[in-house]
Amino acid sequence: MTPTWDARRPPRSGASLLPVLLPLAVLILMAVALGSWLQFTERQTLDTVRTVGSQAADRVDVEADVQRVDATARELALRVRVTPRGTLGEEAGTAPVADLSLQTSAQTLGDLEFTAHERITIRDVKVALTDGSISDYPFDTYKTDIAFWAQLDGEQVPVRVLFSNDDTLFSVSATPAPPEQGAAGVALGLSRSGSLLVFTVFMMIVMWALAGSVLIGAWYVTTRREGLVWAALGWMAATLFALSAFRNNAPGAPPIGCVMDWYAFLWAETIIALCLITVVFTGVHTALQHDDTP
Repeated sequence: MTPTWDARRPPRSGASLLPVLLPLAVLILMAVALGSWLQFTERQTLDTVRTVGSQAADRVDVEADVQRVDATARELALRVRVTPRGTLGEEAGTAPVADLSLQTSAQTLGDLEFTAHERITIRDVKVALTDGSISDYPFDTYKTDIAFWAQLDGEQVPVRVLFSNDDTLFSVSATPAPPEQGAAGVALGLSRSGSLLVFTVFMMIVMWALAGSVLIGAWYVTTRREGLVWAALGWMAATLFALSAFRNNAPGAPPIGCVMDWYAFLWAETIIALCLITVVFTGVHTALQHDDTP
């Protein structure tokens, strides 16, 4: 009898992967689009310049840019550029026509003095922060006030403040402060930026995921009584020390004992360490039992 051959074609692997690859590609595109929108929104916020104060032709413009916020020292570095306008300045506002004194609010550490007919240089000043603690990282918030008074040759002159933020780790909200004797100022509210919050929350999720993985691995090794499994012990020990280095890479250099530690890091380290110790003692006990068996 002549043998019969099965003429059916083998199944195509590409057709079976299409239902999986198509939703995956859609999810990737949605994630990239969401990330692009969040980055654009945050960039627009950083580029925003808030203006308060007098709009007179003869005034002193104060451009105040936040360069860096040091939550540990509870202060921010403010870069100040002063430009006298109209009849108050000369050489396109690069020098005052008389001695210019710029007085600041109580939170700002130091006043500014500029000599008549000399070129005005950019100054960096420190501003103290209030109402906040870095132990609340990454959910810590702070407040402070920035205000300027200007006197030209001993007489008070109008002031306009242009405020902006260049620190990508913090989001700064500025509201005009109540006018006070010709001063111009803003009340600032500082909180961690959206990108930093997303990253730190992701770090906490990873910490708990690693702790859960080690816990499952320890349960598997101890229940099967396979003795000292050196590969599993090496993996657990490496995870224990790698998690500490991973935590130290958190942006902003948070101190030990912050919210992130109590929410994830300290508990994850405790779970991994206990699992490692349990696996060692169980493995040694199992190995001794095997040695005693004839």
